[in-house]
Amino acid sequence: MTVTAVSRCLALLEILAGEGEPVELSELADRLDMPASAIHRLLVTLISHGWVIQDQASQKYALSLRMTTLAFRNLDARNVPDVIQSVLEKLASETREYCRLAILEDQDLVWVARAQGAVNGLKYDPDMGHEIILHATANGKAWLASLPEEEALSIAYSRGFGVSRQLGPNSARNVDELRIRLAETRQRGFATSLEEAEAGTVAIAVPFRASPDSDARVAGTISVAGPLVRITSERWEELASALHRAAAEISELWPLRSRQRHVSRPRLAAVT
Repeated sequence: MTVTAVSRCLALLEILAGEGEPVELSELADRLDMPASAIHRLLVTLISHGWVIQDQASQKYALSLRMTTLAFRNLDARNVPDVIQSVLEKLASETREYCRLAILEDQDLVWVARAQGAVNGLKYDPDMGHEIILHATANGKAWLASLPEEEALSIAYSRGFGVSRQLGPNSARNVDELRIRLAETRQRGFATSLEEAEAGTVAIAVPFRASPDSDARVAGTISVAGPLVRITSERWEELASALHRAAAEISELWPLRSRQRHVSRPRLAAVT
């Protein structure tokens, strides 16, 4: 399979992953700006490998559960231990808001755990499958602010400021605006996203390190998020303090992640 064909297959899978219902061949062709015959060949290949299914009644196409299975297998391999999940749940209980943990992978952050602390009223419950937009999210800015400014801005610039999904009205529109917000984050000691990633919501985030050593690498970020009407600026310091305590706990526990993963994989006996 050529690089172009692989790219088209991935684009096709991304479209199907974003749909709750099966999609017609003609719609896929329109969205990918490709002939229906070419899309059909890709679909036949994906069906043969178990990635896509076709509804026999409607003849529409959808992802199989293979994608979900592999995603959960990958999360299990990353092995966020129960003890770290318990820290996140304690944070959610303390703040009574929605909390998430993201880990750093190359130059991206990926959601891997969440805990809902809101018990009544408005509940913020976003899709864990959404990409973390670095320049618009509190998690993204918390990580970028931990880097040297030139490196942080270079990463953000390489991603671009135009994204496929709608952001909030206050999201940074260029590198200059982002530079100011990262400087504010460093001075404040925590990152905020006030209607930047999404209208009507606020998030606060801090990074955590791979060990308690202050020079250890940043391993990820944790955040508290909720409705704008509830997470007012008067609560920011309180929530940031709770986040910093949780981040310190996670940094203490994070080395267990790699050790548990190592123990959980049995060694194969040597063949003589």
